[in-house]
Amino acid sequence: MNEIKTFDELLKYTQKEKIEIYEVCQIFESQELNISIKEIRKKVKATLEVMEESINNGIHSTKLSSSKMTGNDCKKLENYFSQKKSCLNISQQKALLYALATAEENARMGKIAACPTAGACGIVPAIIFAYSQDTETQINALITAGQIGKIISNKVALAGAIMGCQGECGSAAAMASGALVFIQKGTNEEIITAATLTLKNILGLVCDPVAGLVEVPCVKRNAFMANIAITGAELSLSGIKSVIPPDEVIDAMYQIGTFISPQLKESSEAGLAATKTGLKITQKLHK
Repeated sequence: MNEIKTFDELLKYTQKEKIEIYEVCQIFESQELNISIKEIRKKVKATLEVMEESINNGIHSTKLSSSKMTGNDCKKLENYFSQKKSCLNISQQKALLYALATAEENARMGKIAACPTAGACGIVPAIIFAYSQDTETQINALITAGQIGKIISNKVALAGAIMGCQGECGSAAAMASGALVFIQKGTNEEIITAATLTLKNILGLVCDPVAGLVEVPCVKRNAFMANIAITGAELSLSGIKSVIPPDEVIDAMYQIGTFISPQLKESSEAGLAATKTGLKITQKLHK
């Protein structure tokens, strides 16, 4: 079988074979790596274990990062959820908390699973663990997310230095949104639509980290993107479609990425990094 490179090809293949997206991914990965599907799933389970460990470590730690910019916001959010009446339901609360916990763990140089990058590491695991407690479902959801990310990466580099943060957190949010639709027992078309709607509404997101560190605004952005992923899933499950097809959205993403100034692609030369406060922090850290 030839490699599936577009969402159109993916959907047509699932319709022809009457299988789910995660099953397509398993088949192709098994052939590409020359290992069994059982071994593929074992590797995915190991990744999920790292993700869960990162969440737990992040929730229970208030240790600040080396820069002192991040590290204790997760505990503040957890305290708020436990002491105040939130406008979010329990699953949404967990998603925000888990995304923030993982991103903070990354900032303090803890162990995380890049998904698809370290800067966007909290989004996919936050959604999977907030909305599912079943191991097999979690494995299938992560494989589904991986297939979405793989197709995006066929045309677009998943790196802030090349595409801006739309390539990192944008892709991660699309992956998470598709994973959530799978968890909610949506169709293959609804999974792809969710990823499309989510990605379409993050186009143009720049990468402007203060002092060149994956902390500000990266850590909090993970929590925001988890919420956007939920919105994309809800819209898709309600029957809402994307006017622009998924593969054309990726084309637009690539075009926008080429138009984004190099000063807004991880160089920390503009945006939040170049604000008065951002520059002061940078100077202080350099000293």
